[in-house]
Amino acid sequence: MMLLAVMSWIVLAAALAWLAYGSACISSGVYVKALCRGNAGEKRVYLTFDDGPSPENTGKVLDVLEKFGAKGTFFCIGSRLEGNRKTVERIIAGGHAIGNHSWSHSPWFPLFRSGKMQDDLLRCSSSLKRITGLDTVLFRPPFGVTNPTVAEAAENLGFIVAGWNIRTYDTTGKSAEEIVSSVARRLRPGSVILMHDRLPGCADALEKLLLYLQSEGYAADRTMNDIL
Repeated sequence: MMLLAVMSWIVLAAALAWLAYGSACISSGVYVKALCRGNAGEKRVYLTFDDGPSPENTGKVLDVLEKFGAKGTFFCIGSRLEGNRKTVERIIAGGHAIGNHSWSHSPWFPLFRSGKMQDDLLRCSSSLKRITGLDTVLFRPPFGVTNPTVAEAAENLGFIVAGWNIRTYDTTGKSAEEIVSSVARRLRPGSVILMHDRLPGCADALEKLLLYLQSEGYAADRTMNDIL
């Protein structure tokens, strides 16, 4: 009996660990089948930016992308859109893609009831439509956290969940050099790279990253819309 009880606890702990991993790792496929990479046969990467638009920093990121002829996919927080209309319009005018990153970006978003979560996402989509005239299908969950409710909301709204397979951890205070080094270790054809355009150091890190990508023969001239 003791052995059976111990084994049961081990199985339960393993199951809980697996579910936690599935929730925290968007590329795990446990709850949703997220789009996390492009064509592995092409020496190309896909640059993505979360948590903008930022009135101070997103424009600088766009300047760097324009300088290198690169493209980005911007996952915008809905509550920041109206106050940054010109930046959003510039994103679209530059041939970049835009996606839904929720209206609120609340730390409690993964715990929202299904109806509240869908209302939050629809509010963001409506604002994006009002500013850009575009219907967006790409959705990146806040913090990259997934669970059955997130999966249900995405399915009900016809969204494609957009993940990544290289996280730069630029939110942890890494230097531009550390970010480039971190990406270099994991770089593969088709990689989807996550950065945050709200950060003051994003433009500098992006410029150094694009220089490195050029030196390695990688293109960054497509958006995630091109791998749908």
